[in-house]
Amino acid sequence: MVAFLPPAGKEADVNWVCLEETSPIQGISWDVHILQPSPDQDNPQYRGLDFEAILLKPTQVAEQTKLPLVVSPHGGPHSVFTTTWMLYPAVLCRMGFAVLLVNYRGSLGFGQDSVDSLPGNVGCQDVKDVQSCVEQMLQKEPLDSNRVALLGGSHGGFLSCHLIGQYPGTYKACVTRNPVVNMASMFGSTDIPDWCMTEIGLPYDQAALPVPEQWEKMLLHSPMQFVDKVQAPVLLLIGEEDRRVPPKQGLEYYHALRSRGIPTRMLQYPNDNHALSSVEAEADGFMNIALWLLQHLK
Repeated sequence: MVAFLPPAGKEADVNWVCLEETSPIQGISWDVHILQPSPDQDNPQYRGLDFEAILLKPTQVAEQTKLPLVVSPHGGPHSVFTTTWMLYPAVLCRMGFAVLLVNYRGSLGFGQDSVDSLPGNVGCQDVKDVQSCVEQMLQKEPLDSNRVALLGGSHGGFLSCHLIGQYPGTYKACVTRNPVVNMASMFGSTDIPDWCMTEIGLPYDQAALPVPEQWEKMLLHSPMQFVDKVQAPVLLLIGEEDRRVPPKQGLEYYHALRSRGIPTRMLQYPNDNHALSSVEAEADGFMNIALWLLQHLK
């Protein structure tokens, strides 16, 4: 589903449509792409799984124009998304961006095997799915490979931070909301410590502390291990009351990037949690997202 903003003065009348079943909305076109991992990236326990991406583009584009691309990975099973966050792709299209929504293997809504394929492979399988999708779209579509950015929240933020570290030459900017950056440091302060263990393929015992090898494994699956490779400017949106991905995750990444000379800005919302759902946070957040993307992609 995707939502489109109504005219000014009728903002409450949001129009939700199913991409596969509706006629095009004026000013925006989209295509649903079914992709398969390359043989070397196929999961040996869950072979033959495909994944999906949706590419939205403005219809009024000058001939021979290559559009800047904003890549938005799926947020994951523990994400909390607001209506406004889901509206971002349509609004960005109205601003002249193409938007690529990627549902990697492990995204909800594509069967239990897809979900079960991700634990133990987080930070690898999901990252490679997104990158493979981006590379294929850049080859097939009239998109500008020199103007590609990431926009992700929660697990989508985790992936965005992984991608700018693992594939620094691809991305020119990144916006991430309450991202997981270090599962080892997150384990003791999140309301889902089981996620930190399960996603890296380890059993979770509420009464047991991780042993050193498990702490190391959590770090090695995290974006923080690639922070030295990051080149893209990063905008962080952080809810100070977030109990799912505690705000110190964003602060840890902010300090690591700033100490390495990467242009970084962090916006903190003192009364907001994981969803950043207050009117003030949604309005301020989207305005700053738009400005960041315009500054670094246009």
